[in-house]
Amino acid sequence: MVQVGQRGLYYIKQVADMTGLSRQVIRKWEERYGLIEPKRLENGYRVYSQTDINKLLKAKKLTEQGQPIKQASEIVKALFEQNGQLVNEIPDKKMYEPLNEFVLDLLEKGARCSEIGLQFTLQQAYGKLGLEQFISSIAIPFLKEVGDKWERGEWDEYQEAVSSLIFRDYLVQIRRNYWQNPESPFALGACLPNEQHEIPLHLLLLQAMIKGWKTQLIGASPAPQSIQSLVDRIMPDIVLLSATTTAPFDHDPSLFSTMENFAASKPSIEFYIGGEGASRYLENKKTTSIHLVRSLDEVFELTAHKPTFISN
Repeated sequence: MVQVGQRGLYYIKQVADMTGLSRQVIRKWEERYGLIEPKRLENGYRVYSQTDINKLLKAKKLTEQGQPIKQASEIVKALFEQNGQLVNEIPDKKMYEPLNEFVLDLLEKGARCSEIGLQFTLQQAYGKLGLEQFISSIAIPFLKEVGDKWERGEWDEYQEAVSSLIFRDYLVQIRRNYWQNPESPFALGACLPNEQHEIPLHLLLLQAMIKGWKTQLIGASPAPQSIQSLVDRIMPDIVLLSATTTAPFDHDPSLFSTMENFAASKPSIEFYIGGEGASRYLENKKTTSIHLVRSLDEVFELTAHKPTFISN
């Protein structure tokens, strides 16, 4: 069986990124002109070698110089037969991490809107990899691919919605079943009002749980004042506010100042805010009671609360 990630093998998406050629052009040059000879995995996916990438780059350069692609292909094949692999034609490979077969399987099932198939593959991946690796090598790359496919128009809204919702529900299931030490510091994660994207917060809280925190989440677009009400009721050690867009602040220009005043009234609780929307909104603003952070590690560096027990 071909092993992707070993001996410089890449999926077609990485090849397209590395060469600047569309996937349609890559397949055309392969099938019509025999320029490259990718191998195939057992599931039928093509994988490409560094030599394939070099050939594509050399043919691309020749076409840019005015050569017809048919003639360029013949020239490149002849050059490689004479000299072997040409050097200095491969972009920095460190920028491109191949997708693993779990992610590819999820994408295939997401394209078909197969809810049962998505759930089954998620269970397989989580059972085999464990939570930490599941987040880093399955959740993050899969969700990025789903977003990219939707933005490029390769997937419609239904395909994107089904894949995202199934994934969100599975993350909720993991969080509910993950043992938490009742003596650990307590982190409350909360989407701001009018913030619709709760999956990043699920991932953030799961990462916190790995490090020994107990967590609770307020999901997408909570009602005004619900965050304050819950904080008053449960008194967490830290509050993680999330805004992936500026919609919460556009809808309510006084929202952040209201949250800052509330945070100032709770000196025993540390408040943090993150997400691309929060970063854009607060770019030129001074914060006093709420810390703007860009990663969970930054939160852990700043907080005075530390877990005394790392949960399994």
